[in-house]
Amino acid sequence: MERSLLEILCCPLCKGELELRDGEEQEGEVIRGVLVCMGCGERYPVEDGIPNMLPPDQRNGG
Repeated sequence: MERSLLEILCCPLCKGELELRDGEEQEGEVIRGVLVCMGCGERYPVEDGIPNMLPPDQRNGG
């Protein structure tokens, strides 16, 4: 995931701004970390460079 995506991604629940925490980068791209919503506090994992933006009840088989 390119770091510049943080400027356009928003929380799917409340449309709040997302902040990357515990990010690991490789060759200029975020490969692992957590996107935290500044509005509602929901957390979205980033694994293998892919942010999982599904609502919490739809992740991991719901």
